[in-house]
Amino acid sequence: MQKPDENELVEKVLAQVLRNNVVDNKQKVGVSRLSSSINGVTEFIGIAPIGDTIGMAIANVDPELLKNLHVEHPYRSIGILSARTGGGPQIMSMDEAVKGTNTEAISVQMPRDTKGGAGHGSLILVGGDDVSDVRQAVNIALENVPKHFGDVYNTPAGHLELQYTARASQVCNLAFGAPEGKAYGLIAGAPAGIGVVMADVAMKAANVDALSFASPAHGTSFSNEGILHISGESGAVRQAVLSAREVGIKLLTQLGGTPTNDYPSYI
Repeated sequence: MQKPDENELVEKVLAQVLRNNVVDNKQKVGVSRLSSSINGVTEFIGIAPIGDTIGMAIANVDPELLKNLHVEHPYRSIGILSARTGGGPQIMSMDEAVKGTNTEAISVQMPRDTKGGAGHGSLILVGGDDVSDVRQAVNIALENVPKHFGDVYNTPAGHLELQYTARASQVCNLAFGAPEGKAYGLIAGAPAGIGVVMADVAMKAANVDALSFASPAHGTSFSNEGILHISGESGAVRQAVLSAREVGIKLLTQLGGTPTNDYPSYI
């Protein structure tokens, strides 16, 4: 039989274990998992919990490398957001980041990545005069990545992606030609034919401007997606995106499985 003080000790240990489990679970579903350093690698900023998304910063880029990075403006300090899957969420997240920091979007690329099934990965570079500014921008972007995965819906057969912002900034402009300061929406469906129908529904649902339509041979790095980019009044853009989402879910369901998102819808 245990002494009273031993019982108290056991209770304290169990309570601590339970608290640790709660923290671990929160970290698994949290907005991001960030770390300030990794084995002395000062360039590392952190990761987001989805999309194999990593954030990094370089205080002083090698001049010869900088000449070959194909960037819009040659900042010596750059922030990097790179991912295997989900180009749109990372782009939208970095778009939010540059609005609130002293940084500028200097390159946005969407590689074809087979891990993403029918879709893309992403490479996004931002520049600033101070490395602390670019680190802050990457941190903000990492924190926002899960939110922008809220309207990405997957099945074994394909996926849908919807994005919306009431005020597009430099990253959306550089990536998609979205007018800065105006509402912007992205409507994507895979297989690409679903994206074509979603685009038609969106244009008929509200008075919006079609900026472009990307398909496998035109602007998607040959991914199997149909992607409409729209702009206009914020309420109209949002309505167009929601209407496209409704029909897209119904169509993708016909190929088997229920389209599911990993995070709550934000639109």
